[in-house]
Parts: sequence; structure tokens; C-alpha cells
Amino acid sequence: MRLVLIAALAAVAFPAFAQDGAALYNAQCKACHSVTEASGPAGPSLKGVVGRKIAGAPGYAYSAGLKAKTGVWGDANLDSFLTNPAGFAPGGKMFVKVAKPGDRAALIAYLKTVK
Repeated sequence: MRLVLIAALAAVAFPAFAQDGAALYNAQCKACHSVTEASGPAGPSLKGVVGRKIAGAPGYAYSAGLKAKTGVWGDANLDSFLTNPAGFAPGGKMFVKVAKPGDRAALIAYLKTVK
């Protein structure tokens, strides 16, 4: 019974958490990235980024540091990248960090909804 209640609360809370991520995207990411098929003015499209190959958005010229990365954008890689983009992929173009763990989690939750 307790597990069902926790799951129900999480389901109700998730949309609000993703909404906070949408506000963060609009405040910090939108100037460079899009959530449409096309790349943004300075960064790749974030549409469908969760689960996509790192350096995998078509039509975007990635840095050598990101091209050298293997794997996909999941929670751990996104969190690491947003914490310290230059540490994740030296020589990359992204300079904006998302310092607060809660903000990173909200942003990642939002990106999961952008398909």
C-alpha cells in the first residue's frame, strides 16, 4: 500500500518537476539550443536528446571532445555534462554550467519529455 502511494505521489509530482526544467531550459538553454528538429543558433537540437548517441544530432558540427565520447545521453552523462561541460568533453563549445543538483535533475526530467 505504501509503495502504491509513493508511486502515485511521484506521478503527480513529475509534471511539476519537468515544468521547472522547462523554465530552466527557457532561461538558460534556449538561446543556444532548440527543442525542434533544427539545431539552435549555437548548439544542437535537444529534441530527443535523452537516449541519443553523444554527438549524435544530425547536421551539427560537434567538437572533437564530444565526438570522442561513446555512449548515449542518459541521466548520468547529462548530469556530468551539465555539472561541468569542459570537464566532460574538453574543448567543447558549451560554457554554461548548471550548478545546483536539483536544477540539473529538473532540466533532465524536462529533456525526457522533449521527443
